[in-house]
Amino acid sequence: MTEASRAKDEKVVIFDTTLRDGEQSPGISLDAGEKLEIAEQLARLGVDYIEAGFPVASEGDFAAVREIARAVEGPVIAGLSRTQLSDVDRCYEALRDAERSRIHVFISTSPSHMEHMLKMTPAQVLAEVRQGVARAREHTDDVEFSPQDATRTPLDFMLEVLAASVESGATTLNIPDTVGYGIPWDFGDMIAHIRREIPGDYILSTHCHNDLGLAVANSLAGVQAGARQVEVCVNGLGERAGNAALEEVVMALRIRPDMFDATTTVRTEELARTSRLVSRLTGYQVQWNKAVVGKNAFAHESGIHQHGVLAERSTYEIIDAASVGQIGSQIVLGKHSGRHAFGETLAKLGITVRGDALNAAFSRFKELADRKVQLTDADLEAIVAEELGTAVEAGFALEVLEVHGGTVGVPKARVVVTRDGRRLEASAEGDGMIDAACRAIKEATGIEARLTDFNVSSVTGGIDALGDVVVQLESEGVRVSGRGLSTDVVEAAARAYLAAANRVVRARAAALASPRAEVGP
Repeated sequence: MTEASRAKDEKVVIFDTTLRDGEQSPGISLDAGEKLEIAEQLARLGVDYIEAGFPVASEGDFAAVREIARAVEGPVIAGLSRTQLSDVDRCYEALRDAERSRIHVFISTSPSHMEHMLKMTPAQVLAEVRQGVARAREHTDDVEFSPQDATRTPLDFMLEVLAASVESGATTLNIPDTVGYGIPWDFGDMIAHIRREIPGDYILSTHCHNDLGLAVANSLAGVQAGARQVEVCVNGLGERAGNAALEEVVMALRIRPDMFDATTTVRTEELARTSRLVSRLTGYQVQWNKAVVGKNAFAHESGIHQHGVLAERSTYEIIDAASVGQIGSQIVLGKHSGRHAFGETLAKLGITVRGDALNAAFSRFKELADRKVQLTDADLEAIVAEELGTAVEAGFALEVLEVHGGTVGVPKARVVVTRDGRRLEASAEGDGMIDAACRAIKEATGIEARLTDFNVSSVTGGIDALGDVVVQLESEGVRVSGRGLSTDVVEAAARAYLAAANRVVRARAAALASPRAEVGP
């Protein structure tokens, strides 16, 4: 490493890949509006890089990356690309309007991947690395290279590949533990060895998966060994068991400066809000005992713990709840609040909604305010997330829901949904009112799908809390999620089911328009 690189050692670059690797979690299918909302919150959080997507994967991915590149200010916007020249050029086209951009080039380097996936020899892979990185460097001075499945790649070959990428113009070398194979001390040793053996002016990076539950530990071992970029996802989302969790890596660096001579510029007070937004838009709920952002992260059940915290918070809490934005919900608006107050309150909460989405969110707010009377900031976040999740072109909309039966009589439901100006009506019986409502929606929409997961929770406490339902559907091998919100849990479930059905429509259209390409590191 050169002196120029060592001068940067005090800062760890936070490279967020929630919108790329995180979206590869089964059942997550974000549209462009949802991705933009998350990207804008990541900018408020203060991440250094946002990997907005994989432009060549589909027309939808390309459009979302381009919109984020045009609209989001602050972080550098990155796009993922294979080494093929056409892929690199396509990635640049999506990023070209960004204030600052990075092209992230990758290719597999492990024997297993080269033999079974690429059908290429090591010499062919080296040639691909050189041409892909060099082409990316023609477009931008900020080029990242990743040898996919690095932790199962022979070290001598990986060093050869990394050296070739630096010679071709790579400015960041990312070491992906693609299958979660790494062990912290071994991964740290590998990072230190690369840092010693590969000359040039570059930043070393980690990208760790959580298959063995070690993604954060491996990432921190990499930082301790000299890595100065960490690739992370909000809430630890990602392929299979997920990626290193942004909030855990950031807080570990902040709480233990004695162990890491490194800091980040993340605004930690935005962590909890970011976590909630991503959870609501992806349909992936955060476990209650999740570190830093879980509901129980600052709860104390033991009498001894409670006594200690009451006497002095630091006796049992190493993190101040307020420092990560974990504060109680505040009542902010009531049924008489107008559109201006609604928009201003969203702005104060750091939520940006425009045009039709703002109108839809306000209409939903007024509808729910008539039932709940007063809504909190958490309620407003949930309302906006639900409306963003329903913004599917030519999608189905719920107009009528009638349910009866249950404890007395057979549960029955009647629904009317609209699409393209047409009213579609259906009735069905079920094992319960929720089952009947979902069966009726299935009949009305004509979408064959299997319900694979159903979760219900409350947005806030209290008897008048909004019910928050998340469902997962599987249709023709595609898994999607949907979210619904209401003071009535049956209605919330019906809305969630219909939202997921709309995502099925969108997923089918996207698959016809452009089949997805190979995923990345």
